[in-house]
Amino acid sequence: MAQRSAVRLSPKKPSYAVCAVGVETHLDVHSDVPEGAENFGVSGSSGVKIFMVYDPARVTEPTGRAYWPLDASVEVVISVDAASKALNDLKVKISYFGQPARGALGHSVLYLTGADISLDADTGRTGNVKRSQADKERWRWGPEGYGAVLLVNCDRDSLRSVGTDLTDTQLASRDDLQDMSPVVLTCDAPDALFESYKLVLNVPPSDSKRMRVFCARGGNSLLDYEQVLGPQHLSYAVARQPGERKIGLYVEGLSFPDANFLGLVSLSVSLVDTKTLPEVPLFTDTVAFRVAPWIMTPNTQPPLELYVCSVLDSHGPNAQFLSDMSDLALKASCKLMICPRVENRNDRWIQDEMELGYIQAPHKTFPVVFDSPRNGELQNFPYKRILGPDFGYVTREPQDNSVSGLDSFGNLEVSPPVVANGKEYPLGRILFGGNLPGSRGRRVTQVVRDFLHAQRVQPPVELFVDWLAVGHVDEFLSFVPVADGKGFRMLLASPSACLKLFQEKQKWGHGGALLFQGVAGNQEVNTVSISQVLSNGNLISYNKFMQSCIDWNREVLKRELGLAERDIVDIPQLFKMERRKAVAFFPDLVNMLVLGQHLGIPKPFGPVINGRCCLEEKVRSLLEPLGLHCTFLDDYYAYHVRQGNVHCGTNVRRQPFSFKWWHMEP
Repeated sequence: MAQRSAVRLSPKKPSYAVCAVGVETHLDVHSDVPEGAENFGVSGSSGVKIFMVYDPARVTEPTGRAYWPLDASVEVVISVDAASKALNDLKVKISYFGQPARGALGHSVLYLTGADISLDADTGRTGNVKRSQADKERWRWGPEGYGAVLLVNCDRDSLRSVGTDLTDTQLASRDDLQDMSPVVLTCDAPDALFESYKLVLNVPPSDSKRMRVFCARGGNSLLDYEQVLGPQHLSYAVARQPGERKIGLYVEGLSFPDANFLGLVSLSVSLVDTKTLPEVPLFTDTVAFRVAPWIMTPNTQPPLELYVCSVLDSHGPNAQFLSDMSDLALKASCKLMICPRVENRNDRWIQDEMELGYIQAPHKTFPVVFDSPRNGELQNFPYKRILGPDFGYVTREPQDNSVSGLDSFGNLEVSPPVVANGKEYPLGRILFGGNLPGSRGRRVTQVVRDFLHAQRVQPPVELFVDWLAVGHVDEFLSFVPVADGKGFRMLLASPSACLKLFQEKQKWGHGGALLFQGVAGNQEVNTVSISQVLSNGNLISYNKFMQSCIDWNREVLKRELGLAERDIVDIPQLFKMERRKAVAFFPDLVNMLVLGQHLGIPKPFGPVINGRCCLEEKVRSLLEPLGLHCTFLDDYYAYHVRQGNVHCGTNVRRQPFSFKWWHMEP
């Protein structure tokens, strides 16, 4: 609460003041004193606390019949610890003296009314509103921090709502209250006080478009919840009823942190003296909120829902792929959600259309889909089919339509929790791809980059992907959970590892083994032998360049994620050139689906040696000792020939972190 100016006292007539519970009030005992007065004494009612502020080097605390000197810097400060039962039922008396042995030269009397006025939110982050004596105007990160949290009310709890709940100026469902942060306004004072004073709620102009406040006036009707603050509503004179001591408020966030919004907003209540012109606030109580960030979940988090599209093309429906997804979902104990053709219009790239994350406050957590600006045929799916009760929605669209393939969310991943350069990242770090620093080329659109950086809790790392035709980080990078201390391994596509494997097989007399031999309906696919691959100078040279691009990213990832070589697994992979950019030569093994310990890996149709695909056997030898289960899925015609693979054609909602984001220190 802001300190008020000193109350001036006079021996000529009584003074009157309102004193807020817990707020120190200074008394001016020096400006108007009886002639000849040199000392003073202070007494007060039992409900008034009196503090003397002085310099011990200059003033000695009086004892016996001695009093405080007037000519020294001695200040009188008072406070009350409870609301008054009636107007002016508390009293402070200042008595002035010349010589201590003589009687008082005069008295100043101050009549007080105690008013308990306070705004309280869940500043302790326990999930419940409690009365707080902490500095509610500040917001502090960390396990010892404090400050209230605000959710962006971006779900849709009522089917009657047209958009997300944050667009509603009237409460559409009582369930919507659970997405808001409760605030209690204490207004305990004699009813007669409010004949001359009023309570006013305020939000700063810059915050009014970021938050909305509803006032609960009792009853169960939706009409009993009135919007009192928000866009174009900066203040509200509280309609306190006689005898009312507590008023319930509900606060919702309207905007995620972004380039022009740090995520902090505040709500204030003032006790205003209506007898003065202009009206003067006697004191103000303010609560600061931080809007909860949107948080991504890495592959290491347990899966909850698996999304995939049903599509049809010249090779028929992807029925077998859907069946494989069903088997994997069953093994991983997660729910399978199939987007039908009528909704996807044969757009199969559900990974590119959206990213599934969540937002969290101490009292509530719910998933939020981030809709990419890609806007393919699936563009309506996140808004029309995923947005709903306790499932939020957010998107960022550039005004100039400057969208490239890099703005698809196959180019948006997040690492597991890491420690790098002495700093902890308990929620991991966001990874997205662009070009080399200082070079010109494709980059993620600025509005998406700004949004991701503004969330703060998963500081982004930009990687080099412009060497790829599609340009997505999931073409050469993935993470898998393991049970050791690190908790994960990073998988990187490796042309070097693939060429080394093929050279070994050729050395052992298997140079004639063919790639693509097992592709169903392979009349459209030309087989190629290990020896033909190794004798193709252009392919070898090009893959050495691809390896250098991956190695550049490898060093960035090691530095920014605090990884050692033992944390990285090189997965054999070759690339080929199309229009001077790289695409997978055979189905991209790293572009896999991770459902706990169960991996859905693109079937590479590699050289079959002794009845087994040597690429599959190599991947098994790398991953199964880590406790992972590899299932190779035929995605050749449905996905690979369209420059995507299993990960591109699937999406997963995962369990939120157990770590609370407000406990970290960005």
